[in-house]
Amino acid sequence: MTIWLNGSLHDEDSARVSVFDHGLTVGDGVFETLKAVHGRPFALPRHLTRLADSARGLGLPAPDLDEVRRACAAVLDANPMPLGRLRITYTGGLAPLGSDREATAPTLVVALGPTTRRPDTTTVVTVPWTRNERGALAGLKSTSYAENVVALARAREHGATEALFANTVGDLCEGTGSNVFVVLDGELHTPPLASGCLGGITRALVLEWTGAQETTLPADVLDHAEEVFLTSTLRDVQAVTAVDGRALPAAPGPVTAKAARIFEERSAADIDP
Repeated sequence: MTIWLNGSLHDEDSARVSVFDHGLTVGDGVFETLKAVHGRPFALPRHLTRLADSARGLGLPAPDLDEVRRACAAVLDANPMPLGRLRITYTGGLAPLGSDREATAPTLVVALGPTTRRPDTTTVVTVPWTRNERGALAGLKSTSYAENVVALARAREHGATEALFANTVGDLCEGTGSNVFVVLDGELHTPPLASGCLGGITRALVLEWTGAQETTLPADVLDHAEEVFLTSTLRDVQAVTAVDGRALPAAPGPVTAKAARIFEERSAADIDP
């Protein structure tokens, strides 16, 4: 694979980041993952806006979004594939072995890997750990992802592909790399950003295109929701067939199926919604 690193393309054997990069030593960085279809990135402007917002929230210098666009285009041109995962990583750059930063240039990496279309349905579990809706990283797409790694490993141990978190006050929040929607009395709901969840790009589009409501929901809503689905860049709209072993045998239910159909049609019609 050919990778963009700090201003130029490199093959994967020569693309190297210093062991003193703050993104490696303390997770001081932000990132975006985009779906790329036949060399075209989906919703790139929205992802770049969120990248800049996350960098600002972390106190990193504003990324040069023109350079990021050039990097994405160069990597996509150099690595043709029908369906890819495009990853933009932006870190604090070289720094001491601690939390302090130095006035050095940030690190920018853009890489692409092949992926496949996700299954139409999946299963999820809840985990005992919580999201801190008042934490410094709440709502930021930070590279400090270790708690997601731990939670996703728990999900895999139980045969699921995603783990869902509550926040510190017991409200439903999000998955390790997804947002969650539930159907109650035929109406579609998702937790608000105030819950501490990430403002997912797919989440935002589903809200815009379906009229779903942002609603504060207790975590135990999953015990009686009529339908549940996940959204993310690579999942799109994915129906959930079981939560903690509670079967949702009709999945995808009618509301989920409609949301999935709308998303598929609208996203296919406009690469930059």
